[in-house]
Amino acid sequence: MPWLAGTALLHSAVVMEKRNALKVWTILLSILTFSLSLLGTFLVRSGVLTSVHAFATDPTRGVFILLILCLFIGGSLSLYAWRASTLKQGGLFAPISREGALVLNNLFLTTACATVFIGTLYPLALEVLTNDKISVGAPFFNLTFGPLFVPLMFAMPFGPLLAWKRGDLLGAAQRLTAAGIAALIVIAVVSAWTYGGSTFAPLAIGLAIFVISGALCDLAERLALFRGPFAISLLRARGLPRATWGAAFAHAGVGIALIGIVCETTWNSEYIGSMKPDTMAKLAGYELKLDGVTQRQGPNFREMIAQFSVTLDGKPLSVMTPSKRNFTTRGSSTTEAALLTRGASQLYISLGDTTADGAIAVRIYHKPLVLLIWWGPVLMAFGGMLSLSDRRLRVGAPKPARSSRALQAAE
Repeated sequence: MPWLAGTALLHSAVVMEKRNALKVWTILLSILTFSLSLLGTFLVRSGVLTSVHAFATDPTRGVFILLILCLFIGGSLSLYAWRASTLKQGGLFAPISREGALVLNNLFLTTACATVFIGTLYPLALEVLTNDKISVGAPFFNLTFGPLFVPLMFAMPFGPLLAWKRGDLLGAAQRLTAAGIAALIVIAVVSAWTYGGSTFAPLAIGLAIFVISGALCDLAERLALFRGPFAISLLRARGLPRATWGAAFAHAGVGIALIGIVCETTWNSEYIGSMKPDTMAKLAGYELKLDGVTQRQGPNFREMIAQFSVTLDGKPLSVMTPSKRNFTTRGSSTTEAALLTRGASQLYISLGDTTADGAIAVRIYHKPLVLLIWWGPVLMAFGGMLSLSDRRLRVGAPKPARSSRALQAAE
């Protein structure tokens, strides 16, 4: 929730900086972003939420966090209600403009944040009011996020190409022709490659390519690439603000992350079964042979280590050694999964319990292009840092022109 609200805040702050508009909304978003950060701390620290992300079961510490949450949120919202009416609004702008695109971005992101907020807190509220326990899982968020993020992703490349105050939607669409063609080609190729599979996966990957290509088209438009000498484009690239580069990298990171999400959720595969030494499991073109199982005594645990020989198309690839540790003093056990990374895809092996006949339960997962889910946010973070390093954000006064400095030196 803080990430969604914070992303909306960054985009609304751009409108406030450029056009001196959306002041009231930007301040409200800043309050909500920090408040949601406190709310997340309360949920994972208080024990009121049962989740893999919650790591506390003592409710007493949650009372203190709840008091801090009420103090900060209540105080900030009270000050906002008191002083918001004194803020002056900025200039007007047409719905089809860069300001309008950023407002649309804010609407989608805040609505998505609201759906997460409702899906997280509704079970808690229902349990308090009716003593009924329900769980809200992935189906709810998939059904709510899809209709929100598909139009957001489609509109994302148009925003940077629209002018401030009043934009030309048709002109922006014409400049995105190359991005649209690239997306259609990718959709056709992926559909042919995965014939008979998921219908929406090729469309989603094509949408991601449209976002990435749209970011590149924006840079090419600003650099006048392919419209003049390449040396002139290089000079324009040197003078381009870092914030522009940062926005392009961040938007491209969103498309890369979307490709990873679609590929991992659509074409992942798994093998769950029991294996004995010298038996083989096949998964996603890989052949994994269990060579044997050994026992090792650790400092405070006993460890069972399995050795798997991995081959691909008959060629030896690697050896993977997952293990399972039993802690006798605590009466618990942990699993140490083995991981094999090939490009952006990963193969996992996890061990289970041993059966009476000597076989061992094995879980094998293949996650295609799963690392793109992480590389995309890394690229977004790099774009954010690049934008923050922009000189106009570090220094209040604009950088003087080179000709002005030369004239002052001559005088």
